[in-house]
Amino acid sequence: MPDPMRPRASLRTAVVWEVLKDALDRRVKATGRESLDVLDTGGGSGNFAVPVARLGHRVTVVDPSPNALFALERRTAEASVADRVRGVQGDAHGLFDVVERGGYDAVLCHGVLEYVDDPAQGVRNVVDALRPEGVLSLLAAGLGGAVLARALAGHFTEARQALHDPDGRWGEGDPVPHRFTAEQLTALVEGAGLNVAAVHGVRVFADLVPGVLVDTEPGALEALLKLEAAAAELAAFHSVATQLHVLGEAPGAGEG
Repeated sequence: MPDPMRPRASLRTAVVWEVLKDALDRRVKATGRESLDVLDTGGGSGNFAVPVARLGHRVTVVDPSPNALFALERRTAEASVADRVRGVQGDAHGLFDVVERGGYDAVLCHGVLEYVDDPAQGVRNVVDALRPEGVLSLLAAGLGGAVLARALAGHFTEARQALHDPDGRWGEGDPVPHRFTAEQLTALVEGAGLNVAAVHGVRVFADLVPGVLVDTEPGALEALLKLEAAAAELAAFHSVATQLHVLGEAPGAGEG
């Protein structure tokens, strides 16, 4: 079973992984090629790169952290996919200093957009890495999830601050530079020339449920995973999700 489906990790990645795997399978059928070229920006130690490589695809991971790339190298070796995963040091804004423009069937941009100075330019950059009819998997911090988390922790002023702040920040001590609504993310994707194929809320409940309950209550993890999957596509829950996932497709990618 792929890495994203490990028990506790699956609460953070299961919804995204299922959407991504389906998108890759559709690209395989559409292109007639069993092995796709996938770019994982900010891919770190390979949480998605390794399972994508296990599907038989070639993955280039771009990350600014040498430590993360070292961990990636070790992890790919342990998973016997080192021949299909390449790690290079770089970031979203300087992307084409290290990778080919227009060279990828799919691009993953997970946990990156929050930290770039210009999110719109960041999305345009990763989209420029796509081949015609390619697909973009975009995962970013959700505004509503942060507001809810601050409020439930009793930090009501910070919750209100995040609600009205242009970048969704709750204060000077907030470690996340940007948070987004589903509408903002879809506008960024469409503004870069892609069609929005799907929007999912990620970690709608997982960050609110006490970990001890999930770890000790028989069947709780599986039931929570099913609940997350059921709520992920419902727009009503996008507004309280910790993260939001948008699948963008270049015109024509959803055909065939």
